[in-house]
Amino acid sequence: MPTNRLVSLDVMRGLIMILLAGESCAVWESLRNMHIGKGADVVIDQFFHHPWHGLHLWDLVQPAFMLMAGSAMYISYQSKLKKGISWEQNFKHIAIRAVKLFLLGTGLHCIYAGKLVFELWNVLTQLSFTTVIAYLIINRSFWFQVGFTVVLLLITEVLYRTILMPGFDQPFVEYHNFGAYFDTILMGKTNTDGWVAINIIPTAAHTIWGVLAGKLLISPIAAQKKISYLIIAGVTGLVLGFGLDILNITPIIKRISTSSFALASGGWVLLLMAFLYWLIDIKQVNKQVWIFTVVGMNAIFLYLFFETVGGQWFNGAVGVFVKGGLGLLGIAGPVVALISGVVTLFAEWGICYWLSRNKIFIKI
Repeated sequence: MPTNRLVSLDVMRGLIMILLAGESCAVWESLRNMHIGKGADVVIDQFFHHPWHGLHLWDLVQPAFMLMAGSAMYISYQSKLKKGISWEQNFKHIAIRAVKLFLLGTGLHCIYAGKLVFELWNVLTQLSFTTVIAYLIINRSFWFQVGFTVVLLLITEVLYRTILMPGFDQPFVEYHNFGAYFDTILMGKTNTDGWVAINIIPTAAHTIWGVLAGKLLISPIAAQKKISYLIIAGVTGLVLGFGLDILNITPIIKRISTSSFALASGGWVLLLMAFLYWLIDIKQVNKQVWIFTVVGMNAIFLYLFFETVGGQWFNGAVGVFVKGGLGLLGIAGPVVALISGVVTLFAEWGICYWLSRNKIFIKI
């Protein structure tokens, strides 16, 4: 079995994190506020979640995060097996990491709210559950794992369609679905943007598909076959996901992670994974990939940084000097916010670059 590191996975992780950091630094919001033109506005809208029924580029970020986590977990697990670390011994590490992710995810909501709250909508909280679910079946066969994800999606369908409570009896209507109802029981509240905690069930499919993708990519079979299998899986996900939506069976809704959304988004991410594997690991078009890998190697750190220190202080501190300096130059208007966001984003990337150069990798 090849032992070479999958550079494409690091690049993909770094790309996703830079996109997220751009959101935190208000780069995309600044572009939207500039109203460059109708065509440009349509493109910029892709960097924001779809309001409800539909799919934007930004809706693929969390599925990509989940798939990459599954792939990285499988590759790491195989490496540990070679060192004599058993499934049981590694499970302790997985469980401890899941607890850390859970605490960090719930802690971030406290920071957002400015007080102690119990909310389970953060991606880290979701990942804490999906990681454990995927690891519990990591040694099972390909078809068992695929079948397991089908069951997860069917469970999601059944829950939304059959548990119809007063005020929560419209399966695919915002605030009036089973996910929102379950949140009132679990947390005594619903999310103002329509997110639901029960998303851990369908999004666990993404992490399991990531495990299967990781297993494929480090297998000894020919590279072209790996790419073909990823493309077939991706296209299958797109056909099934968009098919369910077009036939008015199950709408594609990111905020409650419907089965059609899980399939369609998973399909797009697998195709992206296939493309990056072909471009970087096979064709070796990787002269400048370090721009992304330095971020990908400290992905969780960057996420926590821009969600805490960034939002609370760093963004504003950088903005003081950038906006002040531009003001002295007579530059005003919406472009100032954009330049400030871009400079802040570059500064956050610089922190990751410094960490990488000094071989400092902050792991959870």
